Amino acid sequence: MPTIHPTAVVDPAAKLAQNVTVGPYCIIGPEVTIGANTHLHSHVVISGKTTIGANNTIYPFASLGQPPQDLKYDGEVATLTIGDENTIREYVTMHIGTAGGNKETRVGSRNLFMALAHVAHDCVIGDDTVLANGATLAGHVHVGNHAIVGGLAAVHQFVRIGPYAMIGGHCGIALDVPPYAIISGRRAFLAGLNLVGLRRHGFSRDDIQSLNQVYDQLFFGEEGTLAERITTVTAQAPGPHVQDLIEFVQTSKRGITPGENNG
Repeated sequence: MPTIHPTAVVDPAAKLAQNVTVGPYCIIGPEVTIGANTHLHSHVVISGKTTIGANNTIYPFASLGQPPQDLKYDGEVATLTIGDENTIREYVTMHIGTAGGNKETRVGSRNLFMALAHVAHDCVIGDDTVLANGATLAGHVHVGNHAIVGGLAAVHQFVRIGPYAMIGGHCGIALDVPPYAIISGRRAFLAGLNLVGLRRHGFSRDDIQSLNQVYDQLFFGEEGTLAERITTVTAQAPGPHVQDLIEFVQTSKRGITPGENNG
């Protein structure tokens, strides 16, 4: 059975799995589902049609499942879905989706959301990501697996952040961030390959060297257009990591954050 503090307000219709712990002064709405072994410390508010998986830890004053901060939202039924083993720190906010998206905000597993991070409506976040203190995602942002968004960074709506990318603190992100990138600057620019991150995640020396060469060709080359450089790289029969990078660039709708020398 769940353990619920006497001061918490839990709607009888809420579904709490075994070993859920609800701390003091938490408020849980009627359409909320919480998986096994999830721990709410205190003063957590979970509302709306929100589903949270197992083994999550949610710290004081987090607010999950509230209506979006979108003037087009008209009360339509939408959801927030959170996976397993996430750490959601103080004052984190995550909102449900809207009819303008898929009516769902979706968060994967094993993510760390530091204090004051914000996940807006219709965002899709993968697994093993980090949003540092005050990082802000506008609506419809997609964040790939193992990506890191630095403190106080702000990401424009509809931007995609590729897997294993690293965004520095205070960056303003208006264009797509390619996989494996490191991004710097208030007006964000692509500074190169996220070498430290790739090594930490076990990428081989050959894979890193191949990606580094492709990055130089695609984003820092001076000959031809980006499309022409992609054609050249594709003709070289690249490995799967480079193929993922090429596919990401080719499917970008907002455009790619420019290299430091090409901004």
